[in-house]
Amino acid sequence: MNNKTEKNISNLTEGPIINKLLRLSIPIMISSFLITAYNITDMFWIGKLGSKAVAGIGVGGMFVWLSGGLSALTRVGAQVCAAQEIGRNNLTDAKKYVAVALRLIIILGVLFGLTSIFLSDQMISLFDITDKETFFHGKIYLQITCGGIIFSFLINTITGIYTAWGDSVTPLKINFIGLIVNMILDPLLIHGYGFFPRLEAAGAAIATVSAQAFTVVLIIIATVNNNNPYNLFKNNNFLAKTDSKYTTKIIKIGGPIAIQSTVYCGISMVLTKFITVFGAAALAVQKVGGQIESISWNMADGFGSATNTFSAQNYGAGKMNRVKKGYKISALIILLWGLLITVLFLIFPEPISKLFFFEKDAISVSKNYLIIVGLSEPFMCVELLAIGAISGLGKTNICSAISVLLTAIRIPLAYILINNGLGVNGIWWALTISSILKGIILHLTFLRQCKIIEGKVTLQ
Repeated sequence: MNNKTEKNISNLTEGPIINKLLRLSIPIMISSFLITAYNITDMFWIGKLGSKAVAGIGVGGMFVWLSGGLSALTRVGAQVCAAQEIGRNNLTDAKKYVAVALRLIIILGVLFGLTSIFLSDQMISLFDITDKETFFHGKIYLQITCGGIIFSFLINTITGIYTAWGDSVTPLKINFIGLIVNMILDPLLIHGYGFFPRLEAAGAAIATVSAQAFTVVLIIIATVNNNNPYNLFKNNNFLAKTDSKYTTKIIKIGGPIAIQSTVYCGISMVLTKFITVFGAAALAVQKVGGQIESISWNMADGFGSATNTFSAQNYGAGKMNRVKKGYKISALIILLWGLLITVLFLIFPEPISKLFFFEKDAISVSKNYLIIVGLSEPFMCVELLAIGAISGLGKTNICSAISVLLTAIRIPLAYILINNGLGVNGIWWALTISSILKGIILHLTFLRQCKIIEGKVTLQ
């Protein structure tokens, strides 16, 4: 492919909107499908260990989610800042944002990893888990996955940078190989097939970190050999001193999303403590149910990432009409996808549950989870799309404030519903109600921000 063609593909400010958007979003969507396929496969093998192992891994996995806030700081910050500079045809500053983001994420990865290794007992103890087997699984899973979290951090940040210049195909190919490695290692290390030892929760964690480390090696090799003229890694002095304004803007753009992700996890941890009262089966359903729901969540988040780059480049180029048209096309596609998932969850809750659970009480709880949460899937999809679009405009503080506030109501709402006879189903209803509200309000917020930028609405 020649340089002119590569530039045309990477530049999202010109050409047919739907072609540009689909060219960027389809690989991200496929990548999301692959992640979902891996998560489901992972849960299949872990599920054979029983509810206590699933519950322990679910608790340990909470801290992997918590670390996602730090990862989002540089992934979103670098992606938005670099994409806006590309829209302005300013590759020099775009490269400086990339250098700052990579230095920052390495520091954060090392610090979080060390904390997770040496304070694992205290971290797992936050959930008041009394069962020793569940506690053990959670601790070992936490120490290994979060101890090696730097690899996940690098993958997320580099993928965001690739997306900023309109290349979502390269990360897709590399992440696909990494996921295949992970899927192969899972049964071998979890259950000890062949000459491999049976490591159970530790095996699941080792498989994940090993595959991520392998993926980092592959993506570095691919980056060195990538001849795209928008390659922001080429001829980039990562050790050179940069003006503090680049770090400040990355934190300004990525910070609200990082805080949002961290608060989300904190809220989920509180809800997890509520769920603990209802036993290991309910905890296992929270873990596995979230992975099943990722069929829609990962798709919407991937499409939101594509829309984020599309909005950022066109906002940088001053083309708000393209921003609005791109969002409209994306919203229609992702809304239809959310409706499809709702139909599947409502019609087939028991068959889906039986794929991952083998205990009667866990299947019963899972069926209720899928039916209740299934009602909110279209709204959740729109929520994630709107967050991506609003963030592309540089307004991460607005979407994060709205999202955090409406997510926080899950705690008092769950408490009220639990104590009014709904039991653990009250928690599932709290998730659904808040997701519906977020989808509606964030969609309206994006439309209003577009009008403000265009000068059609005053801030008085």
